[in-house]
Amino acid sequence: MPRLGNTLPTGTSVADGRAAAVPATPAGAARPDSPVTGGPGTPANGWSPAGILSHGWARLLLGLILPAAVLAAWQLSTAAGLFSVVQLPPPAMVLDAGLDLIQRGQLGQHIAISTQRVLIGFAAGAALGLVLGSLVGLSRVADALLAPTIGALRAVPSLAWVPLLILWMKIGEDSKVTLILIGAFFPVFTTVSLALRHVDRNLVEAARAFGLKGVKLLTTVQLPAVVPAVFSGLRLALAQAWLFLVAAELIASSMGLGFLLTDSQNNGRTDRLLLAIVLLAVIGKITDALLGLAEKWAVKRWA
Repeated sequence: MPRLGNTLPTGTSVADGRAAAVPATPAGAARPDSPVTGGPGTPANGWSPAGILSHGWARLLLGLILPAAVLAAWQLSTAAGLFSVVQLPPPAMVLDAGLDLIQRGQLGQHIAISTQRVLIGFAAGAALGLVLGSLVGLSRVADALLAPTIGALRAVPSLAWVPLLILWMKIGEDSKVTLILIGAFFPVFTTVSLALRHVDRNLVEAARAFGLKGVKLLTTVQLPAVVPAVFSGLRLALAQAWLFLVAAELIASSMGLGFLLTDSQNNGRTDRLLLAIVLLAVIGKITDALLGLAEKWAVKRWA
């Protein structure tokens, strides 16, 4: 009697007493899951856009392409005489303005005082937004009581607060930091309150079954469940804090990047004005990148 194995056609196997058809692979051909092919849509040499962008250096180089192109266009337009020096000074002139402020010992002070104001206002506004956002997101009574008023205040422009803050707090650091606090509060409040309303109810009920409630339930289950949303609000709040900084430093300020911006405009120093804009963009991006690193750590830790 011939063996069972001799009766099976090529490309089949026996599993649990039954013959299961397995597509035969031609000799020399790579399997679909082979590392050579890497799956559908992947070039034969294993390179793919997603694989390249997974490297930090590649993302950094790709992100520098547009700033380099803008800088080149800036230099070419000034060299061709499309703009006067007053309208758009060349990059070298802006760099010289920065070096001059460094030699005078002023640039570091402008950067330090503005960064301090932003960080203090952002921290206070984010903390307040987190507390009130959690309250509104978890309590229907608090939602009905607070949400309409906070929503109305959110529509008030930043400059509209300046005269009132001067009247209440006089000219000083308190009024400036408070204005930045207002700008940082609303993105965190809105994001957290909306995210907490959509937390999985089964997860919350399971936590309550284990005896968790109140603040313990919030910090152990509900906030960790919305970590990505919380950090989205924080990053929006940080950007808003830098935006409100310029308005805050309009309050009779004598130091800071916002003051440098307005003072340069009043004195016709376009080179310093552009320097202030570039510094605001660079420092804002650096602080956002640091918050992004904290987000990655928090997502791995809690989410």
